Amino acid sequence: MSSMTATELRRAFLAFFEQRGHTVVPSASLIPHDPDLLFTVAGMVPFKPYFLGEQQPPFSRATTVQKCVRAGGKDSDLEEVGRDARHLSFFEMLGNFSFGDYFKHDAIPMAWDMVTNLFGIDPDVLWVTCHVTDDEAAEIWRDEVGVDASRIQRLDADNWWGPPGGPPGPCGPCSEIYVDKGPAYGPEGGPAHGGEERFLEIWNLVFMQFARDVGGVDTELPKKNIDTGAGLERILGVLQGVDSVFDTDVLARLVETAQRVTGTRLGAGERSDISLRILAEHARTMSFLVSDGVFPSNEGRGYVLRRVIRRAVREAYLLDVADLVTPDLVDTTVEIMGESYPDLVKHHDFVRNVVAREEERFRATLRSGTNLLDAELDKLPDGASVSGSVAFLLHDTHGFPLELTREIGLERGHDVDQAGFDAEMAEQRRRAKEARKSGGGGASEVYAELAEQFGPTEFVGDDHYEVDAVVIGVTDDSVVLDRTPFYAESGGQVGDTGWITSDTGRAEIVDTVHGAPGVVRHKIGTLEGELEVGQSVRAAIDGERRDAIRRNHTATHLLHWALREVLGEHVKQQGSLVAPDRLRFDFSHYEALTDDEIRRIEDLVAHDVLANPPARHYETTKAHAEQIGAIAFFGDKYGDVVKVLEAGPHSTELCGGTHVKALGDIGPVKIVSEASIGSNIRRIEAVSGTGPLELLRADEARIKAAADVLGVATAELVDAVERRVAEAKELRVRVRELERQAASGRAGELAAAAVDGVVVTRVDGLDRDALRDLAVAVRDVPGVRAVVLGSAPESGGVALVAAVAPDSGLHASELIADAARAVKGGGGKSAELAVAGGKDPSALDDALALARAAAGIG
Repeated sequence: MSSMTATELRRAFLAFFEQRGHTVVPSASLIPHDPDLLFTVAGMVPFKPYFLGEQQPPFSRATTVQKCVRAGGKDSDLEEVGRDARHLSFFEMLGNFSFGDYFKHDAIPMAWDMVTNLFGIDPDVLWVTCHVTDDEAAEIWRDEVGVDASRIQRLDADNWWGPPGGPPGPCGPCSEIYVDKGPAYGPEGGPAHGGEERFLEIWNLVFMQFARDVGGVDTELPKKNIDTGAGLERILGVLQGVDSVFDTDVLARLVETAQRVTGTRLGAGERSDISLRILAEHARTMSFLVSDGVFPSNEGRGYVLRRVIRRAVREAYLLDVADLVTPDLVDTTVEIMGESYPDLVKHHDFVRNVVAREEERFRATLRSGTNLLDAELDKLPDGASVSGSVAFLLHDTHGFPLELTREIGLERGHDVDQAGFDAEMAEQRRRAKEARKSGGGGASEVYAELAEQFGPTEFVGDDHYEVDAVVIGVTDDSVVLDRTPFYAESGGQVGDTGWITSDTGRAEIVDTVHGAPGVVRHKIGTLEGELEVGQSVRAAIDGERRDAIRRNHTATHLLHWALREVLGEHVKQQGSLVAPDRLRFDFSHYEALTDDEIRRIEDLVAHDVLANPPARHYETTKAHAEQIGAIAFFGDKYGDVVKVLEAGPHSTELCGGTHVKALGDIGPVKIVSEASIGSNIRRIEAVSGTGPLELLRADEARIKAAADVLGVATAELVDAVERRVAEAKELRVRVRELERQAASGRAGELAAAAVDGVVVTRVDGLDRDALRDLAVAVRDVPGVRAVVLGSAPESGGVALVAAVAPDSGLHASELIADAARAVKGGGGKSAELAVAGGKDPSALDDALALARAAAGIG
């Protein structure tokens, strides 16, 4: 048997299939284009559009080593990770694929050649399974490959790809290769009847040969596909002769790092072994997710990442580790995986920082949250659930994902009251799903029918602001044309406004959206007369408004480039709004922008605008766009033909919006605000064109108004303000001195009312500082041992001050401790002079009574 490292296995596998006519395709991102998936969960996911016939593949054969994550949704293995020797949340899948090229007669012998010759596994320990209906595959294994018939077993559901009875789409039988690990691992009988641990599946061949219709009937596909694969880590275990994936070279290094950073050795205890395995396994998951553009957050993929990181941190906490552990785990991941995944090396520092910051945040609340949960679990009777309110408190205040609370609870035999948690969450998530249902199904059907009958609306607005068109549909509030200069809201750019005019009527268009994919819906504000289906009309957009939108949209692309130049390539668009009066750009970044960074960004944009290079906006193939480095965005789906914007020499991105012809058309660009809108998501707003001029005029008007108030010229405004500030400071000093003198004058009067050398009284109208000065003046009158004064200042609230003589035997803070609580406040702990505040002036008299009691004169 060949003993390979993980790196050697990746290389050998890809070379094996490349020599057999396969195109080596790099691993796709962990963030798939498939809206039904959180993550790329299998090697075939990037090729799904080819298998479904949605896109034409650029090659007939492909081979990949695909990074995968199964840590969210129905595909999640997260809860099992660390508790056994085989479950992983991150893994690599080896695969070879045929898109209508070869089929079983080639795929089966290639798989056997790979397993027996490339991997060097003894054929005598191999078994094969085929579907009960797939005699063809069984015969190929027996007659062409030479596998003994006694080692070929037939299975039903386990050897079928696609659930019985649905859903419609490609499906077919599959065939698997198993390794017999020997009698020590369980009873004989082959994969069908023997021990589950004894017979280990190491390769799966899926034969997509049928198309299933809605009635569940399968018909032969004219072009049949092959999808094969298996986990690299599982194959490594066989080749390296180890039973646990954690003993393979790719994970053993991470286990060693987990031992080093925790100071705990594997084998010290069953629970600590679980912790070490979780730390080692989660290292790759968190590193690759961040590298591929996922940020810790409370939604979607970001929530899964946050859960993975916090799950690992909690395991370190259980091992009494006080220092950060995730940075070292990231470093080791990059060391062992970086050669095969260069992006991981490129993003190393960024990944390390993001993960470390998340660990720091969670550690800040982990101890208090754990103590709270432990106390709750201690109180629960056997089998009882953690209340929804406690789970929500842990989630909302202490950053515990619900699943982590459940996992900790289940370790001690207690689940979580899901219904109670959901009820608590409802208040925070009041943005009801009902909002998504407010589209009106009847109208949608009308637009879908128009799309089917007439095809997509022809958009001519890149070059024309007015065109003649024909009305093909009219609804209560909208009109549809066969061609239009109106841009429909998309990609952050707002829809156009304007007018549609016919011989019988004129409609003001207040917005433009898509009624159905490809069908442009012009929303009517006011309608004079009528518009009828079949009429010829003149469609004209508000050209001045569109020009402003063009400027802002191209400016958005320049800002994106400049942000990446200044902040780093981790910056990725997370959303945008392009309107006529402003632009808004949301992007991934982990801290606020400094004033210097904003200036550098603005300067970069200004340099390109002033150079006035052309802005080229054109259609090309997706492959060509990728070749020239056009930036695409996660979550966006693109067809074979895409639109590319080359905004000068530095910015090349995919974009279907409207843009200027040359960068000088944009005019000046000014960032007007920058803020956080979520975890690791920042937002800038900016203006372009005449916007900065309007902003400048508004600022000038404010400056002039301020100068007029001070009675100086605008050029002298700063000096005048500085003088006024200095004068105000001087006046405040004089006022304070007068207040002190006044306090000294009242001190004798208040001291005269002392009882046993103690003065406790109410003096309204004084703020805290003046009250303190007065208390000190009273205390310094001969014969006064202590003084407590209370006030309800005009600014609101309550002020309390206690001052005692050094030889009084009294403690200032103790005199007003109960009084401060009575007015719903608190204060200092000084022995000789204590100041406290409160929120409830109505309780001041009662509070002073408590102070008298504390002083022994009540």
